[in-house]
Amino acid sequence: MDSEILRFLKEYDGDVIRIMEVCGTHTAEISRTGIRKMLSPKIKLISGPGCPVCVTVTAYIDACIEIAKRENTTLVSFGDMLRVPGSHGSLRDAQAEGASVKMVYSPLDTLKYAKEHPETMYVFAAVGFETTTPVYALLMEQILAQQITNIKLLTSLKVMPPVIDWVCANQGNVDGFLAPGHVSVITGSRIFAPLAEKFHLPFVVSGFEGEELLSSIYALIKLRGQGTVMNLYPSVVSEEGNTLAQAQVEKYFTPGDATWRGMGSIPDSGMYLRETYQKYDAGSLNLIEDHVLNRACRCAEVLTGKITSEECPLFGTACTTEHPQGACMVSMEGACFNHLTAR
Repeated sequence: MDSEILRFLKEYDGDVIRIMEVCGTHTAEISRTGIRKMLSPKIKLISGPGCPVCVTVTAYIDACIEIAKRENTTLVSFGDMLRVPGSHGSLRDAQAEGASVKMVYSPLDTLKYAKEHPETMYVFAAVGFETTTPVYALLMEQILAQQITNIKLLTSLKVMPPVIDWVCANQGNVDGFLAPGHVSVITGSRIFAPLAEKFHLPFVVSGFEGEELLSSIYALIKLRGQGTVMNLYPSVVSEEGNTLAQAQVEKYFTPGDATWRGMGSIPDSGMYLRETYQKYDAGSLNLIEDHVLNRACRCAEVLTGKITSEECPLFGTACTTEHPQGACMVSMEGACFNHLTAR
């Protein structure tokens, strides 16, 4: 790491600058590497809506639980979804009460279970951003190719640009963005250019190593006030992105309005199965309510950068990794989880 960059970041004494990361893996790596301790107090790193589990609304969790309780039905999910609180407990709680919930590491694992148990309907809790949506497109491809009739998707798939637009328009307290590296592999770096120009803010596509993140933070400070996009992750991110993955997603999914935790409905910020494939959908279009379970929980404000995790009155006391009160404390990509475990 360039010693001059490290010195600059430690001794920076200009105007306070607020840099938002909108990638759960960036959030985790910033905490893991202790980057905040390497920066001047005038450089503020804030976490945005970059954790897909965190931005998923309570109505979706409730729908997953209801599905898991149906006869001859199994709800299939990644592990971090199991602990997110719904209106009346989590999927893990429902599982303890007899609901059928299966944790997997890949959506494609569902194919094996569905073929082995044709009498059971498997509903996959398809949560994610542009990074994971191509995997669900591949799952659809295999469902059709293998003529499997007992798999459906309950989707909570989101796309980044509309929510960044929302944050800029409604919060107005961000001076630059660490653009998400994994998402950019699929979308390409150019997807952020309209936002950079609209809000006169710099976007730097960053890798995930500590040195890469520090270099990106340095670049954002130097580019402050400029509506430009810089790609500092060129080994895997191109300007146009993965066009094959984009085409595969477009084949099966179409944009639509989606509800985000604490932000309400944002136009064209979600991805839904196309009308041709609606028989494989388990009710995704109806999940628009954003229930507030505990009014003392301020996950919504953490997700939009309005407050830090430490400013939530429940943080580290009533809300811990063992007993999470909100989604930000559940996922390993959540801001509160990472702030607490980095202590």
